[in-house]
Order: sequence, then structure tokens, then C-alpha cells
Amino acid sequence: MIFLRRFNELAHQVPGAITAAEESTAFPGVSRPTYLGGLGFTMKWNMGWMHDMLDYFAKEAVHRKYHQNDITFSMLYAFTENFVLPISHDEIVHGKRALLDKDARRRLAEIRERARVSRLHVRHPGKKLLFMGSEIVSGTNGMTRAACPGSSCTSISTANCKTFVAELNRLYRTHPAYYEVDFHWEGFEWVDFRDVDGSTISFIRRPQNRRPFLLFVCNFTPVPRFNYRVGVPIRAFITRSSTPMRKCSAAATSAMAGASPPSRSPITNHYHSVSITLPPLAVVVFESPG
Repeated sequence: MIFLRRFNELAHQVPGAITAAEESTAFPGVSRPTYLGGLGFTMKWNMGWMHDMLDYFAKEAVHRKYHQNDITFSMLYAFTENFVLPISHDEIVHGKRALLDKDARRRLAEIRERARVSRLHVRHPGKKLLFMGSEIVSGTNGMTRAACPGSSCTSISTANCKTFVAELNRLYRTHPAYYEVDFHWEGFEWVDFRDVDGSTISFIRRPQNRRPFLLFVCNFTPVPRFNYRVGVPIRAFITRSSTPMRKCSAAATSAMAGASPPSRSPITNHYHSVSITLPPLAVVVFESPG
């Protein structure tokens, strides 16, 4: 530990340098400063989040209501360290296979599930780490020079996935609520995580100035939710809905088309609420007025 503390102290003297601990135990203080008794890493990998997300999305949608805890549990410890959210190479080495290195019948389904993991990835508190090959739907283990076969890189699915990742990154950089308050509760607020039967969750991300905040409503089943009521903290019309992919704009459009102005109808500890049409297997994002 003395070596790690000294290493991090020296590393942080380099302008712009960061250190990240690929550490999977519950050892405390990995990202705490050395002068406070920590190890001094800038960030620590959130391995628990990764395993919970992958396990959840590997389950059939009809069974997900029995595993809602996999989606919500990470928020119990999200601010105990300065976390970075990885999709680790440990998932494909040591006898495991690439996420898409499975039978052909499941390849398209896996691409869709990876997209859903990515949507929560970008919205969850913590810095983001994109695993090598995820942006191009690589079917190899990502550890060799030939990380992406030519035929795979030119496929329609790959092109769509690259567009999807580009849109996620664009949205991430556009809205400070995505990244300004990643390591403290002030940047996150649950709206509702108790809709177990519907396999839905909703939450708010806030920037340093508190507004404009982003409201996320997630539906993890292939069933649309009509007149789905979501609590909101202010009585003002949500000005915009955005999806991470232009080709998915129909989901945002249908949500807005079925949305009512916020009314004074208290729900889930909020004084106001809004009724929306929640598309199937969708993450819909609303932006509040500034």
C-alpha cells in the first residue's frame, strides 16, 4: 500500500494524468486522497455495476421483474468511491468468450442488449470506459491485433452501432447533467425504482447549477406503457425529449406525442407528475427548462 500511495502521489504531479484501479474487492478508500489515508487513485473500476448490468440484460424480458435489484443495487454504493464504469476484458478471457461470439441466432439480440447496457452506462453516475470493440460490434476477444474482421466492420449492424455510440457521445458532451456531478448524490435523484412488475425505472441527473436537469424513463420490456405517470419535481413543461440514435427518434416522438403537461398529481414523493407513452425497450430522456 505504501508503494501504491507513493506511485499515485508521483503520478498526480504530471499535468492531466489520472490513475484507475482495476480492483474488485470492497477495500475502502481506493480513490481517497493519500493525505486522508486512501490509496490515492483518481478512480476505481465499478466491477459490481458491470456484473449486475450484464446479468440483468442476459435474462429474458419476462423474467426481469424478478431481478430489479440488479438494476438498482449499484446506487447504494455509487458514491463511496470515484467510480469508472467499465465493460471489462475479464468478461471474455480466461475461458469466456466475446459478447457476440455466440450462435448466429442470438447475434442480433446481443447487439440490441449491448445497446441497452450502453444507454444505462452513459446515464449512470461515474465516468465511462468503453471496452475495445464495443463501438464496432466486434465478435472477437478484443485482445488481438485482428480485433475486427473486415466483414463484420462493414455490416449494417456494425454501422448502426457506430452511429449509436457516436450519438451517445454527442449527447454526453452536450448536456452537463451527464458528467458534471458524477461522484456525489447531488447529481442523482431517484424518481421511481419500485415498478418491479413493469420492469421500469426513472431518475433525474442534475448538473452543478441544478438546471436544466434530465429526466430518464426506462422500459426494459417489449411492452409499451400507455398513460404511464412519472413524478417530476417542478410544475413546468418538459421541453425536449432526446434519444441516443437518430433512427430511434420514433421512440422519443411517441413519448412526447402521448405526454401531458405536468399536473399537480403527487406521485413517488413528487408534488407533480406527467403522463407519457413509454415505448417498449426504450430509454426516453426529457430535458427540463433552464
